[in-house]
Amino acid sequence: MDQYIRPFRDIRLTDVPIVGGKNASLGEMLSQLAARGIRVPDGFATTAAAFRQFLTANNITGALAGLLGNLDRKDFSNLADIGLQARTLVLGSTMPADLAENILAAYRQMSGATPGNASVAVRSSATAEDLPDASFAGQHESFLNISGEAALLGAVQRCFASLYTDRAIKYREDNHYPHENVALSVGIQKMVRADLACSGVGFTLEPESGFRDVIHISGVWGLGENIVQGQSTPDEFLIFKPTLQKGKYPILQKRLGEKEKTLVYADNGTANKDTPQQQREAYVLSDTELILLAQWALTIEEHYGRPMDIEWAKDGGTGLLYIVQARPETVQSRKNPYLAKEYSLLRKGECIATGQAVGEQIVAGRAKILDSPQNADDLQQGDIIVTDITSPDWDPLLKKAAAIVTNKGGRTSHASIVARELGVPAIVGAGSATSTISDGEPITVSCCEGKTGFVYRGKVEWIEKDIDLSRIKMPRRTKPMLITADPAKAFELSFYPNAGVGLLRMEFIITHHVRVHPMALVRFGTLTDEKVRQEIEQLTRGYPDKTRFFVDRLAEGIATIAAAFYPKDVILRTSDFKTNEYAHLIGGLNFEPKEENPMLGFRGASRYYNDLYKEGFRLECEAIRKVRNDMGLTNVKVMIPFCRTVEEGQRVIDEMKENGLQQHVNGLEVYVMAEIPANVLLADEFAAIFDGFSIGSNDLTQLTLGIDRDSSLVAPLFSEQNKAARKMIAAMISAARSSGAKIGLCGQAPSDFPEFARFLVEQGIDSISFNEDALVKGIDN
Repeated sequence: MDQYIRPFRDIRLTDVPIVGGKNASLGEMLSQLAARGIRVPDGFATTAAAFRQFLTANNITGALAGLLGNLDRKDFSNLADIGLQARTLVLGSTMPADLAENILAAYRQMSGATPGNASVAVRSSATAEDLPDASFAGQHESFLNISGEAALLGAVQRCFASLYTDRAIKYREDNHYPHENVALSVGIQKMVRADLACSGVGFTLEPESGFRDVIHISGVWGLGENIVQGQSTPDEFLIFKPTLQKGKYPILQKRLGEKEKTLVYADNGTANKDTPQQQREAYVLSDTELILLAQWALTIEEHYGRPMDIEWAKDGGTGLLYIVQARPETVQSRKNPYLAKEYSLLRKGECIATGQAVGEQIVAGRAKILDSPQNADDLQQGDIIVTDITSPDWDPLLKKAAAIVTNKGGRTSHASIVARELGVPAIVGAGSATSTISDGEPITVSCCEGKTGFVYRGKVEWIEKDIDLSRIKMPRRTKPMLITADPAKAFELSFYPNAGVGLLRMEFIITHHVRVHPMALVRFGTLTDEKVRQEIEQLTRGYPDKTRFFVDRLAEGIATIAAAFYPKDVILRTSDFKTNEYAHLIGGLNFEPKEENPMLGFRGASRYYNDLYKEGFRLECEAIRKVRNDMGLTNVKVMIPFCRTVEEGQRVIDEMKENGLQQHVNGLEVYVMAEIPANVLLADEFAAIFDGFSIGSNDLTQLTLGIDRDSSLVAPLFSEQNKAARKMIAAMISAARSSGAKIGLCGQAPSDFPEFARFLVEQGIDSISFNEDALVKGIDN
């Protein structure tokens, strides 16, 4: 029996030549990691010898070699015909009696109480598949919910035949694997009743940037093929490894997916059904389950010694989680994250579709709307494929595409996986892209603007810049820090040379991730505008307490950026909207006064202890407290903007203490923006209550020169290079140093003017914060 069959418990990772990568990995986990609490469904594998015996017994080895020898290796014009003939040969053959009996004997033994009738998953595992240098989504077939002896043998034979799918043949050609050297092992594994619960995939790195300190988990209701096939947009979660290991709350992000379809059991197979609305609006996993899966993923990564791509499933009958597959991640883990090509748009065109961005490139080309691979006769090299979803059958076509746009799918869908491997940008989950984009029209796909990808009509101009970040040497004295606000770019930016984040703008997170005025959530019950109420209800569904929505979403944004740069300092500026800006948030008009000059009015520190906003500030403090105390990201420091007097600064510090943020407890440092002449003139007094300063050169310049920087009439007079502005900044640096307080600058000037950055260094400033596009230039200067 050992020649043709291997129980998973007897398989190790070294058995790849015998049972292929998938089955070797299953055996490795079952035999080596079960003792560490990881559950893997039991099963067995047919061997490479079993496959070769099948070919020999049916006398088709030579015929298959002859067919593949006739393949047109230049244009692959006869690929479909060769593949069909090869599969017909295999499917028309007879399973050898000795092999059939060995398979069925192992099946009966595994079935236990229902011998010969257990429901199993039948998965292909090629002997050259899932190696560190060879992994490709869905090359061979798998069959779920197979029950009964005849059905099992039929599924095994169909797996054998899938070695000759068009995509598998083309993949071996592309990767120079001799066809005769590849055999097909089949894994027969007990089915986890995920049809009654949920399933999904996980990566032990961030799949877009390659950032190693997070675990990315996604999931859908029902069986997991809907994720790979892109039939459902999954829930997505990010877990931070360092705080997971410290026992803190490690979940950085939770994103609710549409989960449109649920794949369930049908008669000896599966069927897709619409997901009930109640389930679409619920996360597939609890926090406890997410943390358990993340701990398992970390254990698996440590055991294998490399980033991993993992499949998981939850049994709806028992409520238990299982790992059903693990393989080395082969895209981001093979890249050098310090080699960067920066793409930036010179202008934005008419946006005709948006979705989740995969990759960071910009491409332009002809849109080709396809319903299936069969209607791709006129697809040309460099076209942009626009379709509803993709499956493994699309793989030969995708190699021609300059980009991929799909209506459905998430970051772990088939289209996303293939796009990463091919190095082409993709936009997935774009909703109605096939309707808003016209077949044949020129379009531009932009994935360089964060996690959201944009499709623009026509060819939009952009520039590309090559950067080798590893060759940039950090200055010894003045620390270069980043100005950032977008959590979507945080992991990518973490590879830049930096000493942390000198300015994290809270306003961006509130505008883009919360969108609702905090006071509209605090006083939701008093809102009379029905349209506003409905909009808030839709955004905050699942939150009976509306204020928790603000706290959770703000905390997620802050935590993502803090994790990306951990353990370096991340200096978070509390909200610095002006009243006219706050009013644009949902519900904001009900809570903001109208001012003649918002630039100099009710902004910054003055809001935090005022009854008009102090409850909103309480929510900001709750979010910060969650990030620092619950999530363990104590590298977050707090900075207070536009603080007019020393007394006001003390009131804000007292207000923070009342809201659970006590200065110097748990290492909390509180800085103040130096952007008002009073901050400079009374620097020693401000230094007595704050831990440091960050010069806001924009506001300090406008108040030194008496210029409203929002006024186009006097804008030409505004310049941080002005003698008076420079003198004020130099005085601030000198005063801070005399007081022993930290001093940095986070204005626009060093990003725009290298000579201004040199001036700051000469004055002895501790740190300069640059915009991402100017950081490298700023360090060099």
